[in-house]
Amino acid sequence: MNDPGLDAPAQQAAEDVEENVYEADKEKAEAEEQVFLDPSRWWFASTACPLIAGTFGPIANAFSICALVEKWRVYLPPGVDEGHGTKVEDPKWLVAVNSISLVLALVANMALLLNMTRRLSFAIAQPITIIGWFLASFMLIALVAVASASVFRIQPATEHALSQAFYYGIIAAGLYFIIASLMVLTVYGAYRGHYPKEFRLTASQRTLMLQTISFVFYLLVGALVFSKVEGWNFLDAVYWADFTLLTVGVGGEFVPKTHTGRTLLFFYAIGGVVSLGLVIGSIRSLVLERGKEKMSARFLEMKRRRVLASMDEEKRTIKLGLWEKIEFSEKGLSEAQRREQEFNVMRRIQTKSERKRRYTALAMSSTAALLLWFLGALVFMHSEKPQGWSYFVSMYFSYTSLLTIGYGDYSPTSNSGKAFFVFWSLLAVPTLTILISNMGDTVIKAFRDLTIWVGSFTVLPGEHGVSGTLKSGIQQLKVGKIFRDDDSTERKLTGRSAAEQTLRDRLAEHIEEDELAEAEEAGEHGNKLDRDIHFYHYVLAKELRKLMRDADASPPKQYTYQEWNYYLRLIGQDENDTSAHRKPRVQHERKPHSRPDLGSADEGERIAWSWLGVRSPLMGNKSEAEWLLQRISATLELEMDKLRSSRAKREPPPISMADLRNREGRSGSDAEQDAKKGLGATEARRRLMRDM
Repeated sequence: MNDPGLDAPAQQAAEDVEENVYEADKEKAEAEEQVFLDPSRWWFASTACPLIAGTFGPIANAFSICALVEKWRVYLPPGVDEGHGTKVEDPKWLVAVNSISLVLALVANMALLLNMTRRLSFAIAQPITIIGWFLASFMLIALVAVASASVFRIQPATEHALSQAFYYGIIAAGLYFIIASLMVLTVYGAYRGHYPKEFRLTASQRTLMLQTISFVFYLLVGALVFSKVEGWNFLDAVYWADFTLLTVGVGGEFVPKTHTGRTLLFFYAIGGVVSLGLVIGSIRSLVLERGKEKMSARFLEMKRRRVLASMDEEKRTIKLGLWEKIEFSEKGLSEAQRREQEFNVMRRIQTKSERKRRYTALAMSSTAALLLWFLGALVFMHSEKPQGWSYFVSMYFSYTSLLTIGYGDYSPTSNSGKAFFVFWSLLAVPTLTILISNMGDTVIKAFRDLTIWVGSFTVLPGEHGVSGTLKSGIQQLKVGKIFRDDDSTERKLTGRSAAEQTLRDRLAEHIEEDELAEAEEAGEHGNKLDRDIHFYHYVLAKELRKLMRDADASPPKQYTYQEWNYYLRLIGQDENDTSAHRKPRVQHERKPHSRPDLGSADEGERIAWSWLGVRSPLMGNKSEAEWLLQRISATLELEMDKLRSSRAKREPPPISMADLRNREGRSGSDAEQDAKKGLGATEARRRLMRDM
């Protein structure tokens, strides 16, 4: 007899859980949809702009400090270059304005960091940040303009020059203006409602900012220590610390000559290398985590729209690329065949868009690296005119410095050249890191695959011998799959320790055993519905454990259409059900903030959807295993809630024991024969499950 005081709340709780799960899935689906529908510039404004500002803000502060701690003018006695001139006192107003500029910039940077840690509201922090940086920039620009005028310069001009501090002031002013402008774009997008008025930085983004601040602080403190130990000017020590920590080693006159300096170098250099390695690792992680994800989403959506727009119903074709047009017709096909056709087209769209994304990213990063090289060489040529550097010599120096070769045969000696080298070399760190990451996905991968392919029929033939491997290679070459992105590379499990994996497997195994035992008991009592329900739970738990492993696979696991058909059936979406699907189409015009005229794979509302729709499981940011893992976990949770509720409606599950007996090539008598052989009902069913 049921207690009315407990049964009603249990039923209500089950309904609430079901409703909440569906609502959560619906919200997640809509959030994923916006990844493809929102313009990329708003992702740049909401995430990239604050990240760039938070990273380069401390660097700009460091350059402001460099512009303040030393004099802006030097006197050049006969036969002395500007790198060894005598300092000339600055006017007090210049020092005062310079100090106020630094204070404003520090306050602005602190406000941004407090906003990112959610200790200061967006409405308060952003005006402080933007106004502070703009004022700091304008003050430095005014000082630079006055310092460049002939009134400020001591005559005769040939006996006087501007120091490194002046050029650091120019760089700091430019950085403040750029990052303040980026934050204006961020605030504009937030108040237009394109994203929340708060920063949701990931762990890797926050780590990059903290590591950048630590690296800059480490560089300046080291420069201060070595300037005292070696008797260098502070800004010369900054120049030395920069090419030392970046392992460029340009040589020249700035090398430790005292025993104390050389001893300290042992510890300072290794600390700098570790700090720089952490920054590089964070940059690479950030590029792979966010940049690749957003770029992939946009390329996939644009490619999908172009393909759907190229559909020719009269000729029954669809255009996948410039030279690829395939047959695409729904006439005479069953619903499952039509869906499989859509699935295969979507797979081709995925492959092509990902290839384009990789090579576009490589082209962009290569262009940035080349600009850094050529434009840097141009600046060095003009700054090192006293040394007689030609453009070719400047290119040679820039190239050996970018690759951290550092022969030491050429090095900047001018004040402008030293200051620019510090800024230029720090800018090279993220540029080359991104370039190398993109090369790893394209050029390096192609060379690796080519090397393995050549070696397989030369020095290291495969198990089929040289002739067999060569024939296989020629066949792959004919179909254009030598450099393919499929399962040819060994998949590795990442992200979780072996202990966590074992714990997860054991817990899931207990669920499987319990549900299978319940199914067997219900079957013995002739209750087929209970038997099928528990058997359904058993299958869900078993597939859940498999998907947990697939979710950790690298590269991400991709399932065939037949596997998708099976998994979708488990969550109650039958590929043969025509009422649950819609034909692929795309709207070329859509009103702002309106829902797209495309399908949804959201399990809560059973909205009709297409494999080529924007909510196709192949379109989301999640991997296919993660998408299925989320849905099957929610399905199993709902099923368990229904069991705990006595008033829950009991319906036949999407699969049953009869599906095993009725499948082709296997009948119920086979299971009975296994039982007669002493295998038992449990092992017989396990064999059937392995054959599915």
